[in-house]
Amino acid sequence: MYAIMETGGKQYRVSEGDVIRVEKLHCNPGDEVEFDRVLAISRDGELLIGNPVLETARVVGKVLEHGKGEKIRGFKYKAKVKYRRRYGHRQPYTAVEIKKIEEKREEKSEEEG
Repeated sequence: MYAIMETGGKQYRVSEGDVIRVEKLHCNPGDEVEFDRVLAISRDGELLIGNPVLETARVVGKVLEHGKGEKIRGFKYKAKVKYRRRYGHRQPYTAVEIKKIEEKREEKSEEEG
């Protein structure tokens, strides 16, 4: 079973027990975090796709740590003007362990048909 969820403007394919790095979240390590923008869920060979999200689904995870990614070096240069600038950037992230993927199935009653 896996889910495709969205957070921080990016999409992730996650299963229970996975550890993913997402854009920095404002919560403390050890906190439980809930992602409600679930785009699709695959369970028992059945694929449920939202339009654009599944309203009845959510992904629950536990925040492990905050950190910074590897350094990216940038360089600006303009020809013939002696203009050069070098800069570095380290993108902050939050490591999250996926605990469970929940999806409430809507059961039709006999009256609805």
